[in-house]
Amino acid sequence: MDNIQLAQRARIGVLIPATNTGVEYDLQNLNLPGVTWHPSRFWVSSPNWEADGEQAGDGVDNAFERFLEGIRPELPLAVRNGMAADIHHLMLGMSAETFWGGESGNIEFEKRIRDDIEKWKTIDPEGGMTYDRDIGLTSGAGAIVEALRAFGAKKIGVIDPYPPIGDQNVELFFNDMGFEVNKVQGLCRANAWEIARSPISAVLDAVKTVDADDVDVIVQAGTNLSTADIFPTLEHTLGKPCLSINLVTAWHALRACGINDRIVGKGRLLEEF
Repeated sequence: MDNIQLAQRARIGVLIPATNTGVEYDLQNLNLPGVTWHPSRFWVSSPNWEADGEQAGDGVDNAFERFLEGIRPELPLAVRNGMAADIHHLMLGMSAETFWGGESGNIEFEKRIRDDIEKWKTIDPEGGMTYDRDIGLTSGAGAIVEALRAFGAKKIGVIDPYPPIGDQNVELFFNDMGFEVNKVQGLCRANAWEIARSPISAVLDAVKTVDADDVDVIVQAGTNLSTADIFPTLEHTLGKPCLSINLVTAWHALRACGINDRIVGKGRLLEEF
């Protein structure tokens, strides 16, 4: 064994909006020997969509789209900075963009990130840091689809922190992927920071709204809305899988790196698959 103390099983890069505090909280509570998580934060230029929509006079949905548009040019450098940590895999700690535009939008978005990964495989133009391995990618939307298929889900209920336009794109994506959506309940948080401050009672009320006897799985989107402490217990109450997006993306990234540890207490997905 190499005489090196730091992680040798997997170094996972994580792209995180600068306003997001939920992803790191969830990952810090998911401690595996030999695995480290390496956040690369990117700037968010318009995080206050409710106020921006009022000021512009065109509403919260248009302001939320401007928020996403402001993120896109920031991502290539965030990928570069994450790649500089000599990572084995890249995980997106953001989710709205991965659902946007349904299946075709997801494919296009992931392609842009994969192209950035290939671009930055040589970090140092002098050749000091060059990857000689493939770097895989985990996105929130893609990881949830794999998790739903692992459970054999057909009908789902979804909660998210987005305004109505976000709910529409989430539903479009899951419909495109062949799932029946019972209901999408958005918490319609006013800005990026308020997502992390969502009351637990509001989250539980949203789950009740989207659940039904014939719903197979409850899904939570929005990476700054941490449900990793709630959903594993909720599974026992509802008698069905409850997928917290940060745990789902972590599961996907770990399995992609060959880390197959079964983790108890963080939900059925990490325990069973």
